[in-house]
Amino acid sequence: MPIDLVLVRHGESEGNAANARSRQGDNRDFNELYLNRHSSKWRLTDRGREQAHLAGLWIKENIGTDFFRYYVSEYIRAMETAALLDLPGAKWYVDFYLRERDWGMLDLMTDESRREKFAEELSRREMDSFYWCPPGGESMAQLCRRIDRILGTMHRECADKKVIIVCHGEVMWAMLVRLTRMLQSRFKELDNSKHPFDHIHNCQVLHFTRKNPISGEISPYMDWFRSVCPSDLSLSRNDWEKIERRKFSNQDLLSEVEQYERLVAR
Repeated sequence: MPIDLVLVRHGESEGNAANARSRQGDNRDFNELYLNRHSSKWRLTDRGREQAHLAGLWIKENIGTDFFRYYVSEYIRAMETAALLDLPGAKWYVDFYLRERDWGMLDLMTDESRREKFAEELSRREMDSFYWCPPGGESMAQLCRRIDRILGTMHRECADKKVIIVCHGEVMWAMLVRLTRMLQSRFKELDNSKHPFDHIHNCQVLHFTRKNPISGEISPYMDWFRSVCPSDLSLSRNDWEKIERRKFSNQDLLSEVEQYERLVAR
């Protein structure tokens, strides 16, 4: 794997702004032009462009610019963000495997319409957000399978190098799940959390590394990461964290199982 893997979420997009207003009951953005453009074509807002500029400054000051490989999602908001990071000499590989999670029939809908037309589906999501699939869309588990292709490419082509990827919040969650071996129960806990530290904000940076930030020792695995939101550091932890990949004894497995009452018996 690379020595360093830097993930950047795109800046605030037209869709982010429109959906945020819709959740407050303001659907003014959902006009004919908006509804007839695929969500992959959303541009950044002025705020999103400023977030990308600040993220670029932070990366240059705290990580550097000597990247071996530059990857970006094919979605317009990600490509716009990547360009505005203003990394000198960057040559971006545009990869459709890095596209945002497919929200199927729930895409391009007001918050009110989602709750009215898909109330049953949204209640199913509450049961298990990791395996739940939006109608006609993609579950987080399915997204993780797609992300494994990216991880496999980096393993083959970017070993011991420094890599940057500009993509999407759900893609970054999938990377977290795979690189840390996150349990579905932990994912659901974080997905339901209201604490800003447990979310991936616009232009948030996730920096994974095999290099111990204290000793400089190189591990075979991505053993450390930090989460930073350059446009508002109060929204992120900002410090290095050791990745602990849990292993389970037989008793550990039974302890997990026994959290759930058996509902059917012979």
